[in-house]
Amino acid sequence: MMIKLIKSTFHNEADTKQKLVEFLQSAEMLSFGPECEKFEKQFAKWQGRQHCVFVNSGSSANLAVIQSLLNSGKLKHGDKVGVSALTWSTNVMPVMQLGLQAVPIDVELDTLNVSSTMLRKTLRRHEIRALFITNLLGFCDDIEEIRYVCQQEDIILIEDNCESLGTVYRGKKLGNFGLASTFSFYVGHHMSTIEGGAICTDDENLATMLRLVRAHGWDRNLADQQQKKIRDKHKVNSTFYSRYTFYDLGYNLRPTEINGFIGNTQIPYLKEITETRQNTFLDIAEKIYSQTDRFYPVRYDHIDFISNFAFPVVCRTKKIRDELVAKCNGKVELRPIVGGDMTKQPFFTKHEKRLLLKDSNAGLIHEQGLYFGNNPELTNREKQEIINIFTS
Repeated sequence: MMIKLIKSTFHNEADTKQKLVEFLQSAEMLSFGPECEKFEKQFAKWQGRQHCVFVNSGSSANLAVIQSLLNSGKLKHGDKVGVSALTWSTNVMPVMQLGLQAVPIDVELDTLNVSSTMLRKTLRRHEIRALFITNLLGFCDDIEEIRYVCQQEDIILIEDNCESLGTVYRGKKLGNFGLASTFSFYVGHHMSTIEGGAICTDDENLATMLRLVRAHGWDRNLADQQQKKIRDKHKVNSTFYSRYTFYDLGYNLRPTEINGFIGNTQIPYLKEITETRQNTFLDIAEKIYSQTDRFYPVRYDHIDFISNFAFPVVCRTKKIRDELVAKCNGKVELRPIVGGDMTKQPFFTKHEKRLLLKDSNAGLIHEQGLYFGNNPELTNREKQEIINIFTS
């Protein structure tokens, strides 16, 4: 039987579905409301941030944060924004879609993430205004030093933390190093609300703008104090018109009460989910990554707590990678390492031809890498089967 990337839609699925049925039968509204607001408070507390803005996907979270930075004047059209070369498409696309220039930054082969060394190399060639870094697969490189470089160079640091919920580096959760961080609650991620995402920040002005961007540019989901401030600024005094005044560029990125309710049932499981992912990762990684004659080593001893998303394996040759794909066929579900090297993707070569990477680590990982799932429901038998395949 195939060992899939993920087995269930939710953690403790039967109980969650039963609670969802009861909620649907009793709920008075299903559009954005109190369950979503409750989720925002609970998730902000869990992450250790002042503000959480809940949206309908992790991709929308990325779009919303870039639009909010543009609306607030922190970024301007034409600015260069550094992005991790090894990432997912919708970490890069909003930068390009909103009139900014996406500058790919290569990753380290042993952490699969951007390092301060790679950032400094890029800064010698490009003057970037912001860095939208991806914390890939539950790992990071020296992100504390990256933050220091950004502070010194007046670069806005944003983290895409969609795959690293719960990982701790030097006593701090990933997602808490930059001005803001984005999260995904899509099925298969650490926590599922079916579809869903969020942006976390300690910056109240950014949080206010994010809430405007999430809902058409209007102020309906702002606190009374923020509503009064923005209405006074724009001299909107009529209650009749205030509900249909659009203050800045926005979208409809709102989640539903269904997403909010599911999220509220799942947050209590996060400690269990992340601890299980770490324990599983450590059990398997030690055995697989010791095969250094076949695989490039993956370094993770600098991370305090590894809330691993999936197991990356970067093969020494394409031949080894192809052999593994054949061995796993029908047994273990495999994927490329996230979206691979973005500069090899058709959308990037079409729109950013001048910035393609050559002879890069991201390119090698793109050609010779794969990953298999780490989910909280892997059995001991399944773990051993995976180890046998990758070590024999």
